[in-house]
Amino acid sequence: MPSEPKFEAKNLTRSYGHGKKRVSAVKNVSFSIPSKDIISVVGQSGCGKTVLAKMLLRLETPSSGSLLFNGKPIANEPDPRQHWRSVQAVFQDPFSAFNQFFTIRAQLKSCFRLFEQKPSAEEIDARVDAALLAVNIKPKEVEGKYPFELSGGQMQRMLLARIFILRPEVLIADEPTSMVDACSRASILDYLLKLKEELDMTIVFVTHDIGLACYISDSIFIMHQGEIVEQGPPDRVTGSPESQVTKQLLADIPDVHREWIRRGASLLPT
Repeated sequence: MPSEPKFEAKNLTRSYGHGKKRVSAVKNVSFSIPSKDIISVVGQSGCGKTVLAKMLLRLETPSSGSLLFNGKPIANEPDPRQHWRSVQAVFQDPFSAFNQFFTIRAQLKSCFRLFEQKPSAEEIDARVDAALLAVNIKPKEVEGKYPFELSGGQMQRMLLARIFILRPEVLIADEPTSMVDACSRASILDYLLKLKEELDMTIVFVTHDIGLACYISDSIFIMHQGEIVEQGPPDRVTGSPESQVTKQLLADIPDVHREWIRRGASLLPT
């Protein structure tokens, strides 16, 4: 028996401005995101994928249409923190997600403010240590450190450590590998897959890279000018694309990556 979808959208729209200056960043999109799947939202810059991700996070309010989480309208929950206990995110720029004037450890400990029942101080310290170790960071390495003292790759791992602490049902990963080198990119993707396995999460992976999407996803949504122009399993979307947008995204993949997709091999560097 199939599980209930985590998210369901029908004719979902997000517009800005008024009258002739009104612009729709997301236009009448409809989709279903199954529980425990990895869904990739793929498209070029400005296609609306980040605005869609923000609506899933309840950081943007739909202009029209419906958006359900676990079968209930997201907008009906009066306290957004209730939603954020279940839905969290990692972003393209990890430094923007941390306050530069507080230590890393203090900010990881502050995650427990979202919990309805706050653990003891000893348990908080133990869980922060466990989260750091889960992303291959020794707690002493960040003791007393501020965000600006760490590299981009280390900061992305701090975001993932925060996810290990919060243990949400859904993770929105918005271009989490675009600002790091190839080695860090491979590690972060490995940690994302580890998170999914350990926490039994649903992941919405937002990216411009259809090759990466093909590697990690159960389904792919192709976005263009605010619309979902194609969706389906990776084998179908990449093997028999119907949209010209999908064909162009595939044409932009380097030849070696296209061959790996054809063979079903890993796109991660070794």
